Amino acid sequence: MIINDTICAVATAHGVGGISIVRLSGDKAVEIAKKITVKNNFKPRYAHLCNLYDKDSSLIDEAIVIYFKNPKSFTGEDVVEFQSHGGFVTASRIVDTCIFYGARSATPGEFTKRAVLYGKMDFAQAEAAAKLIESKSVEAAKILSSQLKGELQEFVNDLRDKLVEILAFIEVNIDYAEEDLPKELNDRIKEKLDNIYRILEKSMQASKRRAGVIEGYKVAIIGKPNVGKSSLLNALLSYERAIISDIAGTTRDTVEENINIGTHLVKIVDTAGIRESKDEIEKIGIKRSVKAIEESDVVIAMFDASEEFDRDDEEILKLLKRYRQSKEIITVMNKADLKSKIDYRLLKRLDPVSISVQKDSSKITNKLEKLLDTKSLGEDTILITKRQLDTTQKALEAIKRSFEHLTSKELELFAYEINEAIDSICAITKPFYREEILDKMFSNFCLGK
Repeated sequence: MIINDTICAVATAHGVGGISIVRLSGDKAVEIAKKITVKNNFKPRYAHLCNLYDKDSSLIDEAIVIYFKNPKSFTGEDVVEFQSHGGFVTASRIVDTCIFYGARSATPGEFTKRAVLYGKMDFAQAEAAAKLIESKSVEAAKILSSQLKGELQEFVNDLRDKLVEILAFIEVNIDYAEEDLPKELNDRIKEKLDNIYRILEKSMQASKRRAGVIEGYKVAIIGKPNVGKSSLLNALLSYERAIISDIAGTTRDTVEENINIGTHLVKIVDTAGIRESKDEIEKIGIKRSVKAIEESDVVIAMFDASEEFDRDDEEILKLLKRYRQSKEIITVMNKADLKSKIDYRLLKRLDPVSISVQKDSSKITNKLEKLLDTKSLGEDTILITKRQLDTTQKALEAIKRSFEHLTSKELELFAYEINEAIDSICAITKPFYREEILDKMFSNFCLGK
C-alpha cells in the first residue's frame, strides 16, 4: 500500500486548554517539520523544544516537537506531532503552515484509516479506538481498551483457524478422495462446527445483552397518570426537570435526561401516563410511551399505593407481562407514606419496592445500580458495533446452511458455505486470504511428496 500525500489535523478537542496537539503524517512530514522549526534533523521519539514559524517567518509558538519514524508510529508512516500551548488560533496557524508547505487537511478518521491500511491495527481495533473516545462508563472503557489491545482479534483468529482447518480437510477430500467421508470423520467435523456455532451464538447473545455497557443503558419510567413518574425523574436527577401537577396527563410526551448511576451512564425516560384516552395528543404520547418501553433496557413500573387498583393499572400489568421476558423490570409502589388502598397481592410476583418518592428515592437508585452491575458482568467476548453483529449473523447463517450440505454429502456446497462463514468472521478484523487454506492443506496432509 503506497500513499503519496501527507495529511495534518488538530488531534486534541477544540477549545481552550493547556496543550493542543497537531499531528502530521506522511512522506513529507519531516520535511515540513524542518521548515516550520528551521531545524535540520530530529531524533526519533525525542521531545525537541522548538520555535515554530509560519510561512512569513513570524513566530507561532514555542512547542514540543516529537518525530515518530515509520513504521513505529500510529499510522505506520513518518509522523510528527507539534505540542503547542492550547487554543484554537495557535493550532490553526500550525495546520495552515503545514498545508502551505505541502500537506493537506485530513478527513475524519483518516489517521486511523492509514493505521489500518499499513497493518498497525485491524478493523475491530479501529472501531474500539473510536468507541473508547466516546465511552460512557468505566466498564465500557475497560472492554474497549482490551479490544484495542487485540482481544477481539484473538477471538476471531481462533475461530477462523478452526474453520480454515475444516475447510482445508474438506477441499483435500474433494480433490483427492474418490469415496465419501468416513462416518467418524463426518461426525468429528460436525462436532467442531457445533462448537464454533455455539461460541458465536453465545457471543452474539452476550453482545446484545450487554449493549448498554457500550452505548449507555436506557431506563423507561411507566405507569398511569399521577403515580409519581415525573417526581421520580426529578428525584433521580436532583433538580426539577419535569413539570409536576395534580392534573392527570400533564406529561404529554417523553422527557429524556442522562444521569450517572454508579459507574453506568443511564438515559432516564419519563413517559406519558398510560391510560384510555380520547385526546388525540395524549394518545400520541401514550404510543411513544410504549415505544420507550420497547427501546429500553430496564423498565420502572410505578403504581400508586394510596389508590385502588383500576383498569389503567391493569393495562400496565399487561404491558409488563408482554415484555417481562425481554426487559428487566423494577416495580415501584409509590406514596407508601399514605394510607394503603391497593391490593399488594396483585403485584406480589413482581416483588415491588415501596417508597415515597417525595421523601426518599434511594431504594430505586440502589436497586437500579445493582441490576446494571449484574447486566454488565460477563467474561464473553462481545461485539461492539452493528457491523460486527451483522457479519457474525451472516457467519452463523452460513454455518447453519453448511450442516445440511454435510448431512447430504454435498461437499462442494459445504465448502462454499464454510468459505462464506470464514469471510464473514474475518470481516470483523481483517480480510481472509486463500493462501491460508493452502498452508493448512500442505502442513496437515502430505500432498505431493
